Amino acid sequence: MTPKEKIAFVGVGRMGANMARRLKDCGYTITAVYDAHPATAAELATEIGAKNAKTLAAVTAAADVIFTVVSDDAAQLGIFATSGDSLLTRAKGRIFINCATITPKTHIEIEHRARRAGARTLEGCMASSIPQARNGTLYLMCGGTRKNFKRVHPILTKLSTALRYVGPTGQAAQVKALVNMVMNINTAGLAEGLGLGAALGLDLDMLREVFAQTGANSQVLKTDGEDMQNRAHDCYFSAAHAAKDSAIAWVLGAEAGLQLPLASATKQQFDRMVALKLGNLDKSGVAEITFKGRHA
Repeated sequence: MTPKEKIAFVGVGRMGANMARRLKDCGYTITAVYDAHPATAAELATEIGAKNAKTLAAVTAAADVIFTVVSDDAAQLGIFATSGDSLLTRAKGRIFINCATITPKTHIEIEHRARRAGARTLEGCMASSIPQARNGTLYLMCGGTRKNFKRVHPILTKLSTALRYVGPTGQAAQVKALVNMVMNINTAGLAEGLGLGAALGLDLDMLREVFAQTGANSQVLKTDGEDMQNRAHDCYFSAAHAAKDSAIAWVLGAEAGLQLPLASATKQQFDRMVALKLGNLDKSGVAEITFKGRHA
């Protein structure tokens, strides 16, 4: 049986586009796509047979379920604006699944705005990357009411092989911030370990193997270690996003009254990459400011 839900996407960069492709492959009708870069939306719309929506209100009019995959708090608040073109226009009965890595406060604010418009929301925080979005193997953490989670559960199971309900709105964003905080700390630490190994003249193939067999092992070693060594920084998760996400976690720590020196130092490393115009590199590119002689 073909799924009856009509689905739309706002934000169709590599993650959003791959999620749309995946659901299209699973038999869902993707009715509309929208992006801040119109050419990006136009290309995907042609590929999957969706409407290239020219306004946010047109997206809402075309779908029952709308995924949003935008860049930051400002973009999220903008697409749910309380005046002008907005996803909230005639949004009664719609449900929005918000997948951006943004602050918990913004997720809560969007929930309030949607509720006033007669719509519902769910956090759909992702702890995965571009290939997983295409293959339907995302690690997906959801926040909101259980009722809303159950409402879209069949759709989410097509996107995720590790689907988890976390709790009320805001909590999924908190968990995602901590996931990325620890991941970014591990990434920066791995770059320092390999960078020091290189400076000491050690064989980095040997060193990575030793790391993998000891307490220095980590998921980041598997995904980024060889790339750091070979200076292969094709972007799956950008340094700019790492800087943004590290800041979210650091602020949460400050608000909780905690000292987080490792999170703070890691944030500064990725902030430095952005300042040096290296923010478009993958997070593994932190090695470029760590290895001796790579970057002034």
